[in-house]
Order: sequence, then C-alpha cells, then structure tokens
Amino acid sequence: MSSSYGGYHSQSYAPSAPEQPPYSNYNHTSSSTSNSSSSSFPAGTPQDVIRSFQMVDRDRSGFIDERELHQALSSGFHHFNFRTIRLLLFLFKNPHQPLTIGPKEFAALWSCLGHWRGIFERYDRDRSGKIDPLELRDALYGIGYAVPGSVLQLLLSKYGDGSGRRVELGFDSFVVCGMIIKGLTDKFKEKDTRYTGSATLSYDAFMTMVLPFLVSYD
Repeated sequence: MSSSYGGYHSQSYAPSAPEQPPYSNYNHTSSSTSNSSSSSFPAGTPQDVIRSFQMVDRDRSGFIDERELHQALSSGFHHFNFRTIRLLLFLFKNPHQPLTIGPKEFAALWSCLGHWRGIFERYDRDRSGKIDPLELRDALYGIGYAVPGSVLQLLLSKYGDGSGRRVELGFDSFVVCGMIIKGLTDKFKEKDTRYTGSATLSYDAFMTMVLPFLVSYD
C-alpha cells in the first residue's frame, strides 16, 4: 500500500511555546529526585505537579487510571473531557501497566500540555479562547506540519465547537488535533526515512499505525 503525507517539514518537532523546556517525545524519562516523597518523579518536577498526582493516587499505588488522571488534570490544569483523557492515556501510558500512568509519565504529560497551552495562546491571536481554522493551520505549520486543507477540514468537522459557518476549537479539542497530527506524522516518518512525503506500507502496518488513534478515545 502506497501512501503519501506530503508537506511535513523535515526538521524535528519543536514547539514554539515560550519558557518551556524542550522535550524529544511523549515517553520522556529522567533521573529521580533525592526527595523520598517524590523519588519516582523526574528531577526538577514542580511541586504542584507532584501534589496533583499524589492527591488522586489515593491507594498510594504509584499509578493513576483514567478517572484519576481526569481528576488531576481537571483540578490542576484544564477540564478535559474523557475523549481527550483516553488519548492522553494511550500516548503516555506506562509500558508495564498500559492502563495507567506513573509519576514519570505524568510529569511528561504535564510538561507536554504546557507546551500545547503555549502554542494555543500564541496562535489565538484574537484572544477569543478558541482556535479558528486559519489559526489552526498556522499553529500546525508553525510547529512543523503543513497539513493539507482537506485534513484540516476533517479535523474541524469532527472536533470543532460551535455550529454553522463559525467552527472553532477549544483547548481540549486543539490538544486532540495536535497530538493526532503529531502522532500519525511521527509514525509515518518511521516509514518515510528519506522525508519524501511518500511511503510504501503493508495493510497490517497501515492498520497498526492508524487504529490506535481511532480506538483509544472513542
């Protein structure tokens, strides 16, 4: 199966959000802190992030599930719906306990959302609290993804808020769209090693690439 995703930039993903530490991928790991109460968090993890995790980890297992993640992010960051929470869980899940997130994954997720928040605010030029179609195009292009207009329309039709001619994205939906574009593009680049915008995929490889992004949050 031949497939093309022309238009992505060959440079690495580089969020344009200001005053945020860079990260190379979603499954970020780091060394532990010397503080025994937060020894499983990466070094330098802010105390409010640690507290947000610990407040919902009531059984002190060191892992949180879907509902606990929703509670932690809603109380300390943004009120995401469960569609978004399930996608975040899929992208950041602990490799040994796939339905949960541990401290390192939670810290990486929090940092990642900080980047997306910075991007959202940077491109929400009219300060409406929403991203319109042109702002979405510019935001994705600004972080390295020249997404075709047909793909933008699909994203807006599925995740857009509002009705009629004015379709916009709140932060919640913006995160979903951005992570889907990033995740699928990263997967495609693994096959398109020369960055030509085209790759040959088997049916199994194609289904394995796409389906996790469809079934993880529906």
